[in-house]
Amino acid sequence: MPRDLIAALDIGGTKIAGALVDGSGKLLVRSRRATPAQEDGATVMGAVSAVLGDLASGPQWSRVAAVGIGSAGPVDASVGTVSPVNIPGWRDFPLVAGVRETTGALPLTLVGDGVAIAAAEHWQGAARDRSDALCMVVSTGVGGGLVLGGRLHPGPTGNAGHIGHICVDLDGDPCPCGGRGCVERIASGPNIARRALADGWRPGPDGDTSAAAVAAAARAGDPVARASFERAARALAAGIAATAAMVEIEVAVIGGGVAGAGDVLFAPLRRALRDFATLSFVRELAVVPAQMGTDAGLVGAAAAAAQEVRLAGFAAVA
Repeated sequence: MPRDLIAALDIGGTKIAGALVDGSGKLLVRSRRATPAQEDGATVMGAVSAVLGDLASGPQWSRVAAVGIGSAGPVDASVGTVSPVNIPGWRDFPLVAGVRETTGALPLTLVGDGVAIAAAEHWQGAARDRSDALCMVVSTGVGGGLVLGGRLHPGPTGNAGHIGHICVDLDGDPCPCGGRGCVERIASGPNIARRALADGWRPGPDGDTSAAAVAAAARAGDPVARASFERAARALAAGIAATAAMVEIEVAVIGGGVAGAGDVLFAPLRRALRDFATLSFVRELAVVPAQMGTDAGLVGAAAAAAQEVRLAGFAAVA
């Protein structure tokens, strides 16, 4: 029986998803559990083990060559631990050791969820055929990952490219990470809505105060809602330009719920990027929407593992 599949996990604050992924990126077997995020660490690990148990119970498990995990972070791949901000029971939690109780000696790769999404977009999505890319998720938080020289670049702990915590406002609001004026503190969905409300925007009769509601108001011409998105766009542009100046990326791919605002976000972002990406080697930087959708974390976790073990069936990433 060939060993030609990757077992992938995508772990976040609301769901724990798993799949067996083949060399074309197809998800052959799936499992999912809600994340018991407010429970203790062992309970959360129990949900992960249940997902793995579902995957391991079928005949195709014998084809698994390696395991890839993309987890909300921070993660520390050097020691196999995770400390997701939105899972309080996991602080320096030994996730890799817990997973190995099911997977045994199979090679295992752990990366942050933003890195996993970068791997997916490079393998199958909007950064395909690009040698150097920043791939971002702009949602409840702002995360990201890097592709450099045609390969995923997770860094020693699996967090490289975490653009959400680049400072873009030296006198800005304190960020939960401990910094100040971070991209995430300005451009995440909750912070877009927070700023709009503080500046006088009011929701409609349904009382919806989400970033999606702010985007709808901006699309309808509300000047306060539009200003909040323009401020977020400038923060993103500053962070993207700083990254481009450092590592010479050629494309920035943006996904996540806030990216669903479409031109409400992308039009001011592209305008603002002209103000920040001024050096000759970054002026042609493209900004494009992500393509991989809700399966990006699983596909990317598989791609990250395939690159690590150089699995032949995954030639496009390995």
